[in-house]
Amino acid sequence: MAQETKMSTSSTPTYSPDSLPELLPVYYKRLFPFGPYYRWLNYGGVPKTYFPHREFSFTLENDIYIRYQSFADQSEMEKEIQKRCPYKIDIGAVFTHKPKDHRTLKAAAFQAQEKELVFDIDMTDYDDVRSCCQGADICSKCWPLMTIAIKIVDSALCDDFGFNHRLWVYSGRRGVHCWVCDEAARKLSQNARSAIAEYLSIVKGGENQIKKVFLGEQLHPSIERAKQVIVSYFEDYALNKQDILGDKESWKKVLVLVPDDDLRGHLEHDMTKGSNSMERWKLLRERINREVSAGRAKRCGQLVAEIAFQYCYPRLDVNVSKGVNHLLKSPFCIHPKTGRVCVPMDTTELDLFDPMKVPDISQLCYEIDDFDRRNNPAESNDENQPPNKKRIKDYKKTSLLKNVEVFERFVAGMEKTWKGKLQEQSDRQMEF
Repeated sequence: MAQETKMSTSSTPTYSPDSLPELLPVYYKRLFPFGPYYRWLNYGGVPKTYFPHREFSFTLENDIYIRYQSFADQSEMEKEIQKRCPYKIDIGAVFTHKPKDHRTLKAAAFQAQEKELVFDIDMTDYDDVRSCCQGADICSKCWPLMTIAIKIVDSALCDDFGFNHRLWVYSGRRGVHCWVCDEAARKLSQNARSAIAEYLSIVKGGENQIKKVFLGEQLHPSIERAKQVIVSYFEDYALNKQDILGDKESWKKVLVLVPDDDLRGHLEHDMTKGSNSMERWKLLRERINREVSAGRAKRCGQLVAEIAFQYCYPRLDVNVSKGVNHLLKSPFCIHPKTGRVCVPMDTTELDLFDPMKVPDISQLCYEIDDFDRRNNPAESNDENQPPNKKRIKDYKKTSLLKNVEVFERFVAGMEKTWKGKLQEQSDRQMEF
């Protein structure tokens, strides 16, 4: 066991990036859930080349990057990961041939065929509308943006596209990833992926684009559904936590989104009447609705919703979703900066998820040793336990347990689908 985890104090150790080379061998040997991880990416073993033709990439210590890794089975993957102890694992596409053999093939013969439809939502893309943090920093005041994003995108993927197997993963630092694993999603062309990503992209425009949301007079059902999610969070998130109308500097950022000059002037005056964001938002809504109803405000029919969407609607990195051969960080990686695990998230408990409480690698290694000391003081070294004694899986000794169980339920849900399809194939063969 790594020295960091051999602590006799009752307090949990604080993570330091310097400790990662020492802790990763412990993590990959005792905690990484290779079993369900392999079952996920093997997709029932049909076809048998699916897993062996999958690309992995490793980022090693000192930013050494190795692409086109591939493995015959779980055992080979497990041994190679434990040997190299990558700082980061990325998952890529399933290719026509084994990625590790790509140098022996002509470029035209080595092509990406399938991959999960993936989404990447990063808090840095909201820097223009959050006041509490910037860059890689996050806190409880801005994290609701990720909760809102997951609820909106997840509903669209389910209700609008019929995708059933959606895995949401905390990135370990400042964002979330989604893996859509239905067979239909994995087989999507680049054009189809682009169409879905664009369908979900409402906030558009770079740094020089001030107003980034333009909604039609009649809202599409998907937009209306997203609006209901945003409305349910807006008061607490935007008005209380972010205080978007709290002072003149803040409300000027909101009012610059108003396209009608006369209406903007009225709103500037109204803002001085309120004493806080809640009161000013009420005045803003009342003024906009009044002016629109009277036909005096141009292009402002959905302005209240457009402002709320600009501050709260999901901001996707569409390039991640478009490419079949785009790599994405694997679940259960360790983020080297924070030490936190990239954990699968339970979408039924999103409001309870706190990224600050996600276990880091130092904490997990300590929890294993602490559990062993408390429960098997004479047998803290697992290798010395009697052969007939049932061994508790190490992740069950730690706060990673709940996240592994979320992942196992996800994989089990997919396996039911695979079993049904295998039975159908078998029945068709018998009929023939």
